[in-house]
Amino acid sequence: MAKRALVTGGAGLIGSHVVDLLVHEGWRVRALDNLELQTHRRGRPAWINENAEFMEGDLRDHGIITAALDNVDMIFHQAAYGGYMPEITKFVHVNSLGTAQMLEVIREKNLSIEKIIVASSQAVYSEGAGDCPKHDLVFPSVRPIEQLRRGDWQVHCPFCGAITKSVPTPENAPVGGETVYGLTKVDQERLVLLWGKQVGIPTVALRYACTYGPRQSIFNPYTGVIAIFCTRLLNKLPPVLYEDGEQTRDFSFVEDIARANLLAAETDKLDGLAVNIGSGIGIPIREIAEQLSSILKIKIAPEINGEFRPGEMRHLTSDTTVARTAGYRPNVDLSEGIARYIDWIRTQGGIRDYFSEAREILRNKRIVHRVAR
Repeated sequence: MAKRALVTGGAGLIGSHVVDLLVHEGWRVRALDNLELQTHRRGRPAWINENAEFMEGDLRDHGIITAALDNVDMIFHQAAYGGYMPEITKFVHVNSLGTAQMLEVIREKNLSIEKIIVASSQAVYSEGAGDCPKHDLVFPSVRPIEQLRRGDWQVHCPFCGAITKSVPTPENAPVGGETVYGLTKVDQERLVLLWGKQVGIPTVALRYACTYGPRQSIFNPYTGVIAIFCTRLLNKLPPVLYEDGEQTRDFSFVEDIARANLLAAETDKLDGLAVNIGSGIGIPIREIAEQLSSILKIKIAPEINGEFRPGEMRHLTSDTTVARTAGYRPNVDLSEGIARYIDWIRTQGGIRDYFSEAREILRNKRIVHRVAR
């Protein structure tokens, strides 16, 4: 008999691709999504899979999540409030409380769930791993705001102060989250993994690298650097780079992330673990802006004005040894993935710039700061 899955956040970037992959593999799928206005300004998106059951509703609603959990075998918990938005309460309510309530419903109703895979994030790390000339592998703490105000963007060794070289970050690096979003992703993964051990249900937390690809919202100006840069360029505006633009990120194409979810469902090698999912390659943000400008044939230089976001890590490349040992391999490299995203965004029509207004909100809420003059 076909496996039955619930995908929370099933209309979103990652969730919708997980739904498509599961349907393709013969699963019976129910997708739950509240169609958050910030992401889905045009309402229900056309890409919702017609061969999946779609349920519109908020996972914080006890009745909704109870109904969504009925008669499913596995849960792919992708729903979350994300990005650099200023709503502290909503982050905690959706990500932390919403996840806790889902787990309580499963336990109190003694539902026969076989496994839960929860979407975590590289944002759980304080700072990427570094190689110190004197102390080898180190795990620096978040860069102090006083350092950033001086325009010192480097990551220094916590023992001797030397400038470190970025190296892939393993899962045993310290976690804690230095943004409200990161903090609630720590909540989500720890809640699910701890609960799974208590009740004897296998659970896996996948720490996604920066995920991008078709269906990444063109409306949300607070998350998704590739989408934000594209909408800026298409409106003849410069991409905005924080710090000096040389910070690096590990980018993963959304179809690869979906396949990582399926792998976690089908193998027991990752059960009980928090696992990095990424490409293992760090790319400077400045280079992303340049690639997009070149492909779009819109030659506008990025804007750098001395702004920075406290708590943002300087470098993060995922050490994917654990995932690769279990059989994970990314299939789509960055150049192909960006080309496919741009092909998709060109079909969307009416591309507006939402970032200009958002950046003023971030400044006023003191989420974005400026170097002292």
